[in-house]
Amino acid sequence: MQLRYSFRMYPSAGQRMALARAFGCARVVFNDALRARETARSAGLPFIPSGELSKQLTASKKTPERAWLAEVSSVVLQQSLRDLDTAYKNFFDGLKGKRPKMGPPRFKSRKDTRPSVRFTANAGWKITTGGKLRLPKVGDVTVRWSRSLPSTPSTVTVVKDSAGRYFASFVVETEPETLPATDIVAGVDLGLTHFAILSDGTKIDSPRFLRRAEKKLRKAQQDLSRKAKGSKNRAKARVNVARAHARTADARREFHHRLSTKLIRENQAVAVEDLAVKGLARTRLAKSVHDAGWSAFTTMLEYKAAKYGRTLIRIGRFEPTSQVCSQCGVKDGPKPLNVRTWTCGACGAHLDRDINAAINVARAAGLAVSACGARVRPGLVPAQREETGTHPKPQPVTTDRQAGISVL
Repeated sequence: MQLRYSFRMYPSAGQRMALARAFGCARVVFNDALRARETARSAGLPFIPSGELSKQLTASKKTPERAWLAEVSSVVLQQSLRDLDTAYKNFFDGLKGKRPKMGPPRFKSRKDTRPSVRFTANAGWKITTGGKLRLPKVGDVTVRWSRSLPSTPSTVTVVKDSAGRYFASFVVETEPETLPATDIVAGVDLGLTHFAILSDGTKIDSPRFLRRAEKKLRKAQQDLSRKAKGSKNRAKARVNVARAHARTADARREFHHRLSTKLIRENQAVAVEDLAVKGLARTRLAKSVHDAGWSAFTTMLEYKAAKYGRTLIRIGRFEPTSQVCSQCGVKDGPKPLNVRTWTCGACGAHLDRDINAAINVARAAGLAVSACGARVRPGLVPAQREETGTHPKPQPVTTDRQAGISVL
């Protein structure tokens, strides 16, 4: 399987200028090739193949207008043409139904906040014995290696994010690492008050990274709004805002990694619900939904399960996990969000809404889980009519629905 490893880079002032030159040249080559194809399409001419575009690129380097393209590695420019081919292929595959639909390639802007260039093996890049990353026409760049690469990568992508940080991204081939088998399985119910509720009764609080950083983010945004447009101070203030958001995103990503790794290592199978995040993001809970980052978390669970030989099961979003009693299986209808506990009218069990949903998520996925951790408290169950004896009129148990609580 293929995995991406990303490491922080610390280029010098001269190396930052060389990388900026490479970013700009790759952008110009991409836009020139896209313009040539769009012009041919408008004129009713055939689609220009990548070989013809490569010849045009070689010829443009000899012109005074594009002579500065020779200042960067030619591999970077050729890779920019391949990226354009990939963008067209994804667009056409979307029209044919082979993948989700996406728009046609668009021109890249000079103001893009995340430029990148890719160096293939033909560029001659390598990792030196001193641990630096040697890039053609850039130099030996200092890299903070947080872990070792499992195999030798063939390409490296240099990315600059909106906060002004540089990263070296490697895609390497790795062999799946099978963990020792275990008979423990878990159903996971994702929420906002508690980020994750497990079927064994464990509740993991939501860190709410964005909510906690709102004061600093507001102050940085206010400083940016006071700066004159086009000034250098405004550019510095924009970087400060980007860095504040980057710290929040990094903390959220670290939390997701730690929790997903823990779940995959401790459970043989994990079941989660396929939530409609886009729909929830259009409600009044939009900020909290985005702050939780459910999609990123489930994506981590998916690739880590494949890496370590575990099983991840997604159940449908329309599964009534909050409406079914995990003890007797009776469905008693939807409940408003303010109802966190309720008593089952059929068996009399007192259920916690979130833990009950986590158990139902696991059972819907076909996992055999125990409801012993579901905080179930037996209630008074009315006797059957043939067993009433001296109690001809047993008092029924009052449920939430009979108590007059409104339902959705």
